Amino acid sequence: MDAAVDATRGTLTEDKRLLDEYNDVHMHVFGTPLRVLDHGQGVRVWDVDGNEYLDFLAGIAVNSIGYAHPKWIEAVAAQAAQVAHVSNYFATRPQIRLAQKLIALAGAPEGSHVYFGNSGAEGNEAALKMAKLHGARLCDELGTDKPYRIIALTHGFHGRTMGALSATWKPTIRVPFEPLVPNFEFVDANDLDAMRAAFDAADKGPVAAVIMELVQGEAGVLPLDAAYVRGVRALCDERRALMIVDEVQTGIGRTGSWFAFQRKDLGGVTPNIVTFAKGVAGGFPMGGMISFGEELSSLFSPGTHGSTFAGNPLGAAAALATIGVIEDEGLVQRAEVRGEQLRADLRATDNPLFGQVRGRGLLNAIVLKRPCAHAAVDWALEHGLIINACAPDVIRLAPPLVVSEQEVNEAVAILSQLPDGLPDD
Repeated sequence: MDAAVDATRGTLTEDKRLLDEYNDVHMHVFGTPLRVLDHGQGVRVWDVDGNEYLDFLAGIAVNSIGYAHPKWIEAVAAQAAQVAHVSNYFATRPQIRLAQKLIALAGAPEGSHVYFGNSGAEGNEAALKMAKLHGARLCDELGTDKPYRIIALTHGFHGRTMGALSATWKPTIRVPFEPLVPNFEFVDANDLDAMRAAFDAADKGPVAAVIMELVQGEAGVLPLDAAYVRGVRALCDERRALMIVDEVQTGIGRTGSWFAFQRKDLGGVTPNIVTFAKGVAGGFPMGGMISFGEELSSLFSPGTHGSTFAGNPLGAAAALATIGVIEDEGLVQRAEVRGEQLRADLRATDNPLFGQVRGRGLLNAIVLKRPCAHAAVDWALEHGLIINACAPDVIRLAPPLVVSEQEVNEAVAILSQLPDGLPDD
């Protein structure tokens, strides 16, 4: 049957009808969706026409415990029946418990604090505001009237709000909105000499912070070199700059540790600020940051920052349930094992289109020998597998952490059949 028309009846499918309605009423910032999804279970989803798909994208690393996990449903339903939202003039037990849990998982020292938002961009906005307060204090202590600077990396992605966008490298999404927040600079990723030169720029003010992803997800799942990460940490220590690690995509078990900075092969360093979102609440909008230590945390005082929905009890309950499932089912360890299986099996295929397989845990990518990633995504979808293109020649694989050995085998079997003759983007 054609994707749009049922030849036996000559009528539009439900998917096509709903997509027409979508295009009539939605801002075209995402393009036309690939399908209209109806429901999910585990690692699988079904569209409104009943077609089944193996989901190796997980809502872009969001649905960490898959779809419709009974413990998540139970926790969210129970909290919704109790109280879904209170203003930040009040606190709730789930909000307090979640902050305590995240500080413990991050191994942050006593005196560390959590700020909750609703997305990764909001978490990064909070981190950058804290960095600006630190920069102002640093300039005062150094007795300089030159403006402090924040350094970001080429190919880094930190969000689309105006502050986070100022630290996001990709020119096609950043340049149309310039001028952005001033005194952000971009330095080549994995080039420690370039980073040192940026710190040493004598004609400029001090560096207040460096913001980085340890695996650059939107750039094509590019892990930073461990020696580089450690070198940046040393520079930040030497020059009293903050090291902000953006764990929006890599955090909460995705790379085979609770946070990517805890992996020895990704640096094994301690940041000053960690931001998180995506997989933390298993599909509920949740994000935020953790500031390490009392001195740094004290830069935020009442009125410094805020958000109406931040840390609401429904989202906190969803996050506590998600983290509980990850702990109870050993999903951090499973991410490491299943990720190794996925990479090894993909490398073992003889598909002539595959150039390289890379990643950490269950955040992985296939680098194609030609820029045909979007055609590959479309072909995979027609064959029952959801993936996405994060570069013209890179497809990203980020299944739920509950993915099984058999489901990895099934995905690899589909991907191994990607035809070499796909059209270029």
